[in-house]
Amino acid sequence: MSRAGTYRIHKTGEETYRSHVPTKLPMRLDLDAIYPLMEQAAFALGQLNGATNLIPNISLFLYMCVRQEAVLSSQIEGTQSSLNDLLLFENSQKPSVSLDDVEEASNYVRALHYGLERIRGKLPLSLRLLREIHGILLQGTRGKNQLPGEFRRSQNWIGGSRPGNAFFVPPAPEEMLPALNNLEQYWYDESVPLLVRTGVAHAQFETIHPFLDGNGRVGRLLITLMLCNFGMLTEPVLYPSLHFKQNRTVYYDLLNRVREKGDWEAWLKFFLEGVAAAARKALETINAIGFLFDECVSKIAALGPSRFSALAAFECLKKIPQISVRTFAREAKLTPPTARAALKRLQSMGILNEISTQRNGKAYVFQKYFDLWA
Repeated sequence: MSRAGTYRIHKTGEETYRSHVPTKLPMRLDLDAIYPLMEQAAFALGQLNGATNLIPNISLFLYMCVRQEAVLSSQIEGTQSSLNDLLLFENSQKPSVSLDDVEEASNYVRALHYGLERIRGKLPLSLRLLREIHGILLQGTRGKNQLPGEFRRSQNWIGGSRPGNAFFVPPAPEEMLPALNNLEQYWYDESVPLLVRTGVAHAQFETIHPFLDGNGRVGRLLITLMLCNFGMLTEPVLYPSLHFKQNRTVYYDLLNRVREKGDWEAWLKFFLEGVAAAARKALETINAIGFLFDECVSKIAALGPSRFSALAAFECLKKIPQISVRTFAREAKLTPPTARAALKRLQSMGILNEISTQRNGKAYVFQKYFDLWA
């Protein structure tokens, strides 16, 4: 079988179409051509991992990283939810876009956390785990009727209205399952460098397209799961979907070149560049957050006796960067007048901006913090 895989001819009624059968893994790769990029990506991930271990409160950074990846990955599929919308939704406030869009991003967060918890609970990275993650991803969303948690039992396709006029037709169900089993074995093939394995695994999963809906999101979740499962990352602090979204046309074109021409090296170069760029971006964000928080705490410390409620508000903002008086009063166990005064104080210091929201009337946003994730 060629590195591009092969095609099967199918006839349904009057129409004929071709389904793609992916190449069997592992296949021959020109590792020399991608080695410099592999080293750069590994170095950037090592720096990010080291910086992650030094963050005083990693949970705050993780909170935003995971949600950033969820939003970006969902946006690649056409949803309109922003990071701000997701945070509003998760804190019982009304987002500015369709709830369907926000729920898909929220489910992505749940699915990633679930996958990592299962891996840390000693369930191996497996097809079973991907099915469980898929079930969470589609729960209660527009894809809820597309067999959540189950591999497809019928032919699907990408683009067009039917297989005969589709842009791409993945393998038929009877050839999909052997390809999936081969992919699962490949995840554990230590003869292939982990970053190469991860890049190949993502492309192969997208080609197999084993679900009726949600394949892109599950395939991008697989990147983070592999890097964490095999120890290259200790926490899910990478958001590779930023690179894929910024270069969406190239992303899809290179996946298609793998299928049509077997050009794995071009895809892997793009993938490794993306991993390195995402790692450097996350590292820059860690450093910038540290400077921002230090600057804000210094300003608040100069307030005198009123600094205590202001510091309580600031600690809350680290977890909920857009907050209402009611939410802050509840979280900090303060009376509404005290909560409002503390938030107003931070606004007067230039730390917060006051905005109008659809549900609660007024809210306060830590805009400088949001800007770091742009």
